[in-house]
Amino acid sequence: MASSENAVVATGRLREVNAQWRLGVTATGLDRAAKQVRLADGEQIPYDRLLIATGTRARQWPNPDEAALDGVYSLRSRDDAAQLQKALAAPPSRVMVIGAGFIGSEVTSVCRELDLPVTVVERGSAPLVGALGGVVGEIAAEIQRNHGVDLRCGLGVSSLEGDAGGHVRRAHLSDGTTIDADVVVASLGSIRNVEWLEGAGLASGFWGVGCDAGGRADINGVVTDSIYVAGDVARSPHVLYEYQFLAMEHWDNAVLGAEAAAHNMVNLEPHYRPHLLLPGFWSDQFGLNIKSVGVPPFGDEIVFTQGSVKERRFAAAYGRRGRIVAAVTFDHGK
Repeated sequence: MASSENAVVATGRLREVNAQWRLGVTATGLDRAAKQVRLADGEQIPYDRLLIATGTRARQWPNPDEAALDGVYSLRSRDDAAQLQKALAAPPSRVMVIGAGFIGSEVTSVCRELDLPVTVVERGSAPLVGALGGVVGEIAAEIQRNHGVDLRCGLGVSSLEGDAGGHVRRAHLSDGTTIDADVVVASLGSIRNVEWLEGAGLASGFWGVGCDAGGRADINGVVTDSIYVAGDVARSPHVLYEYQFLAMEHWDNAVLGAEAAAHNMVNLEPHYRPHLLLPGFWSDQFGLNIKSVGVPPFGDEIVFTQGSVKERRFAAAYGRRGRIVAAVTFDHGK
């Protein structure tokens, strides 16, 4: 744990701020009545305004003994990436990637660039289907197979098996088949860090912490002016998407959501600002640049507006009730 009364922070220019840091200590509870945050070391920190920005962590392989095998990796931090990079440089005889979302697909692409044999197991019907839908997912599946990926969709991994030395050697699939692999990357999505809020009365759970468009936390449908939420852990309604609650795990959401929450924490209505980010991201994989804007899963129809699917250079628009709600491009970002 470290603390500083006068920390220096970079916000475009250096300036002194009166801040205390509690590093290396976990928050374990929230007492709204007393306006205190409980820490793992027993300390209780009072607040007038509280910002919850606890983010997410990588979902680990569910069997702890199998997850502890050498050669089983998840990918979230810089250290995770460094360890995986070292394992891929060994090199392994075969890599197995469990999950074909963006992280799983990017890892798979790197493996093929390194000329490593790779098997991908995806419970969905195609790669990227959760983010970009089935039509574009089928295109992504064809691209992966054309690059030599052993892609197996509609399946799960039942268990991982290690050797006597504790290194992973094979995976057993839900269809009864077995795949030999000495590096396994579990790309299973993320878990929002909300456990410490149990019993606090906030609208927190699997999808994060509910809040309004200004970051004010939701308490049984009523927002509070003393607790705010920002970043990956926040879940808020979006006016462009029929006020459905969205959780956006993008860096710009964390940056701009924090700016809106910080402004609202030190201002009173009518000076509140809404955080109404239009989600956007990009991904490089298999020699292609994929860009997306909006919320593709919100759409119920898709049209290819420019370029050529066959040439893998196109733009597609997603629609719902006669309105464009998202777009995606493959090597056609401009």
